[in-house]
Amino acid sequence: MDKVYRKFTENTLIVASHNKGKIKEINHLLAPFGITAKSASELKLDEPEETGETFIENAELKALAAAKASGLPALADDSGYSVAALNGDPGIYSARWAGDHKDFALAMQMVECAMQDKDAQEDDERAAAFICALTLAWPDGHVETFEGRVDGTSIWPPKGSNGFGYDPIFKANGYDRTFAEMDCAEKQKISHRADAFKQLVNACFKAA
Repeated sequence: MDKVYRKFTENTLIVASHNKGKIKEINHLLAPFGITAKSASELKLDEPEETGETFIENAELKALAAAKASGLPALADDSGYSVAALNGDPGIYSARWAGDHKDFALAMQMVECAMQDKDAQEDDERAAAFICALTLAWPDGHVETFEGRVDGTSIWPPKGSNGFGYDPIFKANGYDRTFAEMDCAEKQKISHRADAFKQLVNACFKAA
């Protein structure tokens, strides 16, 4: 029996993030639906401690915290960069590798150094993926969660100045440019966040 998803019928949604890059991408995805999106930073909502052990657990934790604090439905993502040679690291700790100052140049260097320590030189040894868990939560505690993924290769040195986070060192399979060399619209066609968002739209935004 097919799962029945709760439909989103409200006009205002909280984007449960303080990350400007994520907020920009999510607002871009929400634009066609005429939804008024407000960020957690706009409402001065506290960021909950991410104590989950998976992307899904952390996305649900953040979305529920924002929904209950605001009294409105909230959308949260937890996403990260997963490198096969590093047993999936940095994974759910992707932001933490960048430190308190969100220095992703340092984080990318740490990834590369760790891969060099593993002698991961060839493309088939440098497999990587971006993963995104996206949760829509309501103040009553109900959640709907979806996970998107895009596979590719971790490259070095970094290339491109668009995007954010680890985008400059990731080339998706079938593409010869990094996420940071693509414009927003091009990246949105193939990104992990767009994949999760498409699943969310089909389940919760479209009429049954």
